[in-house]
Amino acid sequence: MIDKNAKIFIAGHCGMVGSAILRKFEAEGYINLITRTREELDLRRQEAVEQFYAAEKPEYVIAAAARVGGIDANLKHRAEFLLENTQIQNNLIYRAYLNGVKKLCFLGSSCIYPAASPQPIREEYLLTGPLEPTNEGYALAKIAGYKLGYYLHEQYGFNVISLMPCNLYGTNDHFDYENSHVLSALVRRFCDAVDSGAKTVICWGTGAARREFLHVDDLADAVYFLMEKWERPEFINVGSGVDISIRELAGLIARLTGFAGGIEWDHSKPDGMLRKCMDVSKITAAGWKPEVSLEDGITRLIAEYRKRKKDI
Repeated sequence: MIDKNAKIFIAGHCGMVGSAILRKFEAEGYINLITRTREELDLRRQEAVEQFYAAEKPEYVIAAAARVGGIDANLKHRAEFLLENTQIQNNLIYRAYLNGVKKLCFLGSSCIYPAASPQPIREEYLLTGPLEPTNEGYALAKIAGYKLGYYLHEQYGFNVISLMPCNLYGTNDHFDYENSHVLSALVRRFCDAVDSGAKTVICWGTGAARREFLHVDDLADAVYFLMEKWERPEFINVGSGVDISIRELAGLIARLTGFAGGIEWDHSKPDGMLRKCMDVSKITAAGWKPEVSLEDGITRLIAEYRKRKKDI
């Protein structure tokens, strides 16, 4: 058990993932949580991170900070996704080891897997084939972050765990088209169509691609669970183990938003990896499973977008 008074640094607490983790630990009664905004601490700068660790001396670190985005952003800014994420990870993980952090949780992504992985995707499929080109830069960074933590454990006994979640959505998500992921982008499209009285919504790709989704509150619960109970440096998949086609997802969001018009598919846009559904048998065997259903989670997200729409 992690002591309720332990100093825990949640890196990236302003983002969707980090804010969910912060809420979870606060709800569990932790009173010594350390946070920094990007303006207060630029995690890309080694010297700044060194000074932070020396001054704050966190006992535990949750590395939820990252540059993220959807297919469009990943394709346009591959260099930045690779460079900035490796800078952030290297500084957080290596300085945590040098400063005697008791345990670090690294958050990766299911995009680390080869594009042609057998389904469902097992942890051992890592590095068995070429990556999906549409998010290769981000995937390479996440693989490097996992390997750095693993090697530090292997060589020096550093206590690190790595989680590879499926597609995430939920509270504090992005809704701008440049940086949003598929689910939040679809929520915005259909909500806006209802509000404007549009007769048609245009969606990217063919709709045939299949994705697995996890509400960010469930991920936060998994982080808390594994920080308490998981002690292996090998990464673990975190997800629902159930996927849905983008066409089916669009239909579900249309129904939940009240959109009654037509849906057109822009085949000139990429689908990305054809299917991405993870094998979650390891985390299930450890005693964890998600609680938020996809329909309930989308309903919550629609309500959040409608509330925040005037500010977007």
